[in-house]
Amino acid sequence: MGVNIQNAKIELIQWLTTVEDSSLIQKIMELRKNETKDWWDKISEAEQKSIELGISDAESGNLKPNSDAHDIYGKWL
Repeated sequence: MGVNIQNAKIELIQWLTTVEDSSLIQKIMELRKNETKDWWDKISEAEQKSIELGISDAESGNLKPNSDAHDIYGKWL
């Protein structure tokens, strides 16, 4: 694509100031709203529980050294 992000933003702002279609404005507002949602709300309950379990393990000191992970998963790294 190669479009400079700043130039693209300026073009969008300029275009947006000319838009008169309220339904299009509403769609843009919905897109903005959806893009600012927390990723946590977008993942499954099972993924949330898995992350919480990992955090709990880390907080309780139930950790393995990186070298153990490298020994187990090294062939994929």
